[in-house]
Amino acid sequence: MRKTSKRYREAVKVADLTKDYSLSDAVDILSKMPKAKFDETVEVSAYLGVDPKQSSQMVRGTVSLPHGSGKKVTVLVFTENPEEALAAGAEYAGLEDLIAKIQGGWLEFDVAVATPKAMASVKPVARVLGPRGLMPNPKSGTVTDDVAKAIKEVKAGRVEFKMDKTANVSIVVGKRSFAKENLLANAKEAVQVLAKARPEVFKGRFIKSMTLSATMSPGVRVSGAEYAATVG
Repeated sequence: MRKTSKRYREAVKVADLTKDYSLSDAVDILSKMPKAKFDETVEVSAYLGVDPKQSSQMVRGTVSLPHGSGKKVTVLVFTENPEEALAAGAEYAGLEDLIAKIQGGWLEFDVAVATPKAMASVKPVARVLGPRGLMPNPKSGTVTDDVAKAIKEVKAGRVEFKMDKTANVSIVVGKRSFAKENLLANAKEAVQVLAKARPEVFKGRFIKSMTLSATMSPGVRVSGAEYAATVG
């Protein structure tokens, strides 16, 4: 039998967690749960109706959170012009030198951006970056010639999401320290963007269930009425 902490046991008493709630009520319930000693990350998590084994039904994308993610993002840029990327706010920029560091086990960054031309050189570390969600990708806006714009968007609160092998997807929507109205606005934006990420080939119920939770909290179930009208 799994042991739970006193804080977790107190959290489940805040509301009936077997019921579904509106996003607004879910945020309110989460705010009343006991907090951890650190500023927990808050996520919207969904179980999707797609088949994760079908490449045509892969779900991934980015969300520009109106109130940011609350996380300091360290950006690395694969580019032939590192001076430009560094001036735009990247912490690390270069090409062969950074690839060599990554091959040596170094991964001290949160997001990787690359110019289209640099991507050919990045391929040797794809097996290292891919499983960790760090591989630059055109669909997420991290393969671009406009490096300065990509850096600005990432640092302003753009977060990436990608469905896993079990058809689950989680999207960071902020921190426990956020004002409730800001957390709600971020969560609503995440739900709307996820709805738009529905594969064109998919027929049926896209989002089967959804929860809102913090790093150390139980999940609060979100009512299907919050997304049924937009996702089917």
